[in-house]
Amino acid sequence: MTDIAVFGSLNMDLVVRVPRVPDAGETLQAHSFMTNPGGKGANQAVACARQGARVAMVGRVGEDAFGLALRTSLEADAIETRHVATAPDSTGVALIMVDDSAQNRISLIPGANAFASDEDIARLQDDLRSARLLLLQLEVPMDAVLDAATLAHSKGCTVVLNPAPAQPLPDAMWGLLDMLVLNETEAALLCGFAIDDITSAARAAEALHRRGPPRVILTMGSEGVVACDATGCRHFAALKVNAVDTTAAGDTFIGALCAALARGESMDVGIALGIQAAALCVTRAGAQASIPRRAELLSLAPVDRPTTVAIR
Repeated sequence: MTDIAVFGSLNMDLVVRVPRVPDAGETLQAHSFMTNPGGKGANQAVACARQGARVAMVGRVGEDAFGLALRTSLEADAIETRHVATAPDSTGVALIMVDDSAQNRISLIPGANAFASDEDIARLQDDLRSARLLLLQLEVPMDAVLDAATLAHSKGCTVVLNPAPAQPLPDAMWGLLDMLVLNETEAALLCGFAIDDITSAARAAEALHRRGPPRVILTMGSEGVVACDATGCRHFAALKVNAVDTTAAGDTFIGALCAALARGESMDVGIALGIQAAALCVTRAGAQASIPRRAELLSLAPVDRPTTVAIR
């Protein structure tokens, strides 16, 4: 049985911690280097599983050591990997530079992720027989994401899209989405205007909601989260923590949110749990290594009740 099916990317993260981003042509001594299992799809699958959901992963890796390591890592979190296929390319890689202010800069090499295709959609059907939710991102080809959303929508499965990396969505995608979860950069690209405060975030979320998704959730890092649905727009404050590394914070938020929805919790409860999980995540280094488990959320203060946001 599967609660959540995740169709997306699997990467090996190569992480370099630096005091600051080097200038063009500059050689800068770094603090440390490490490799971590990653990829937005795999990160979100792990985040869902660590919040108690039964998760199946569908995606591609290469026939190499990184691919084997990624499968093994997912299985350690009890994630079903029978539909993680191999591709005639190396496993995807993400080059991540994290500075002393905990901000990251990421370059992606898609590798095997670029080979996601109709074969993967066919494998996905097995998991959608029992899954309550399909979770998607954009680190695999858009055509495959659209096909997966179409299949899940036809089966009455809730479709959640995290449109990252930021890029325009095909017109056909909008009517297939039950929930859109994105950050300010992604929302600004889709809306066509800058998002620099809570009011503009609410205006963006409301504009995206009008395009089709019944629920839109816009994350703003330390400024919290704005959610928009048929009842209006609400703002959830962030928890104050000492950030070490923001890598995978968004994936952690989405995983906790989706796990809550799969359990039958409300969107607002899911958002509150997502904020708590992301707050813990940023206090730790690494991608999947930093994603907390459900029991750990008990150590954090509860999230304040959301406040209504007036749009002007």
